[in-house]
Amino acid sequence: MVLAIAKEIHMRKSEFEKEQVETIYFGGGTPSVLTSEEINFLIAEVYSNYKVAENPEITLEANPDDLSEERIIELSKSKINRLSIGIQSFFEDDLQLMNRAHNSAEAKKCLEVATQYFDNISLDLIYGIPGMSNEKWKQNIENALSFGIPHISSYALTVEPKTALNKLIQTGKIAAPKDEVAQEHFAILVEMLEANAFVHYELSNFGKENFFSKNNSAYWLGKKYIGIGPSAHSYDGVSRSWNIANNSLYLKSIQEDRLPNEIEILSTADRYNEYIMTGLRTIWGVSLDRIENEFGSEYLRYLNKQAQKFLDDDLVFIENNILKPTPKGKFLTDGIASDLFYLNLE
Repeated sequence: MVLAIAKEIHMRKSEFEKEQVETIYFGGGTPSVLTSEEINFLIAEVYSNYKVAENPEITLEANPDDLSEERIIELSKSKINRLSIGIQSFFEDDLQLMNRAHNSAEAKKCLEVATQYFDNISLDLIYGIPGMSNEKWKQNIENALSFGIPHISSYALTVEPKTALNKLIQTGKIAAPKDEVAQEHFAILVEMLEANAFVHYELSNFGKENFFSKNNSAYWLGKKYIGIGPSAHSYDGVSRSWNIANNSLYLKSIQEDRLPNEIEILSTADRYNEYIMTGLRTIWGVSLDRIENEFGSEYLRYLNKQAQKFLDDDLVFIENNILKPTPKGKFLTDGIASDLFYLNLE
């Protein structure tokens, strides 16, 4: 698999001939199962096939149970300069409920060690967990802050089908997550993190100054990216492509010098809708000038018409010709965005 990924890196270099690589991200799944040698080998392949920025952000996604002290030290000697750690909660009962492989002690130990070797660390926290009081949620946030972490990503609990959690809810052993609880937790999160000098720069992401995720910001700002490996997605500004998810079919295709991907050319409406969705979620908002210049006056008229009810309800506002959610509208951003989408009914 590692050799196939290296080969795909080489096969696709023409797609980025005019671009400079600003970020390299090992994520989607559990890339920490790779050895440090394999990680270094793949980073070297990127450097030998692409123009790479002088100080790129190179992130590894990992869970606490994958990050022993020895592994953290090993990674600190590689080109990896940012860790994204899936903590989720500092409480044992929450971790068991979510069927996580690590425990609370491992989560804390991992952060104690990681902060000695890495300045740039992000951790994930989940809110809206059934039975989690506001007080317990505040303790989770305080625990995260106590490690001096400069970036926190936080998401509402979603219950996936065919999971142990879904089964527990269906059988009535635990209550289903409640939207109003998640909304309260979200408000507490925003208040506590902003009081600790975090910038709420995207709906689910909070960073200290100079510690925003460059990788994720590139998605939200519509920059081009290449996704390498099974089921990885790519975007070049006009089309989106995705690799086959099946490992053996992926390997076979790469061995036969064929890229195992499907491509979708995005319509004007698709690109407008994506910009609305990503723009509204970020501090950069949706530029009305860009809407007019890139998509045309018909789209601008449509957006102004659709946005009026949200302006009236104080859920969005316009400042310097940029549309943004108000503090009241932030938690409802995805729903607002879907009402602003352009439905191409042709």
